[in-house]
Amino acid sequence: MSVSHLEFLVEEPSMEAFLRGLLPRMLGGEMSFQIYPFQCKNDLIDKLPSRLKGYSSWLPAEYRIIVIVDRDDDDCFELKKQLDSMVHQCGLCTRSDDVNNWQVLNRIAIEELESWYFGDWNAVKSLYPRVSANVPKKESFRNPDAIAGGTWEAFERVLKRAGYFEGGLRKTEVARKLGRTLDWESNSSSSFQCFRDAVVGIL
Repeated sequence: MSVSHLEFLVEEPSMEAFLRGLLPRMLGGEMSFQIYPFQCKNDLIDKLPSRLKGYSSWLPAEYRIIVIVDRDDDDCFELKKQLDSMVHQCGLCTRSDDVNNWQVLNRIAIEELESWYFGDWNAVKSLYPRVSANVPKKESFRNPDAIAGGTWEAFERVLKRAGYFEGGLRKTEVARKLGRTLDWESNSSSSFQCFRDAVVGIL
């Protein structure tokens, strides 16, 4: 049975804003989707078991659930294991269990959503033209998923240095703009590639 609808559970409004710009371009109108943001990562993880239990009682065969959280300082494999365990406890099936007939996909942004922005610096520069084009060539930014000291903080520093957001990064505003602009087919962030390939693979 083909998939007709995706349910996204995300940890904060900025990811929701980003996906609302990105998903229509990725999905091409081939399926519907809904996004449910939580207050923060802990809020999502705390409420996920009850949310999944609710899904288990009514989820249609043609629906898929995608959970997206930031790694932050967590161990990626342990976090994924924790999320998968919650799915199993509710009697649902993860993509790791069955690549063809899964119900829930857990994906981790490494380290944070802003890692995906560093993965397409051309998109960032198109929106904020005063930022340096050489940012991706610097050793500390070469791997978007290995930026030390907090990715959103690093992103904010780069934009502030170029004269943007002197009062502080407006995360949801930036997410909304980059969701509409980011080249989803060409992004150097490995965690974005894993997310993209899984979603496109549903089509």
